[in-house]
Amino acid sequence: MIEAACKRTLHRMLGCVFAMLLALAPLAQADALDDAKSNGTVGEQANGYLGIVTPPGSEAIRALVLDINARRQSQYRSIAQRNDIALDAVELLGAQKALEKTPAGQFIRLADGSWRRK
Repeated sequence: MIEAACKRTLHRMLGCVFAMLLALAPLAQADALDDAKSNGTVGEQANGYLGIVTPPGSEAIRALVLDINARRQSQYRSIAQRNDIALDAVELLGAQKALEKTPAGQFIRLADGSWRRK
């Protein structure tokens, strides 16, 4: 089990990771993600990754979600390896951070698979 201090450190690191992901993503991609989240096409999931609220979504939306999720997974793996913890623990902490940061009105996917507006 991860100690409380380690969890706090991971939370801070994940916050930095999400900030870096947004900074590294091209502006058009960031705008597309913001638009997709605002119009209810894409939402944050309880597993730490983005999901398409009403599949299948357009080709552009699917590509956007796949690209961002691949970036997240790469960052999660890096954090897990550096801290010698399981990938799924980092993914869950990433999910918690992302769900907390999701503004009211946007979709989130709960652990049971259901989508709801926050």
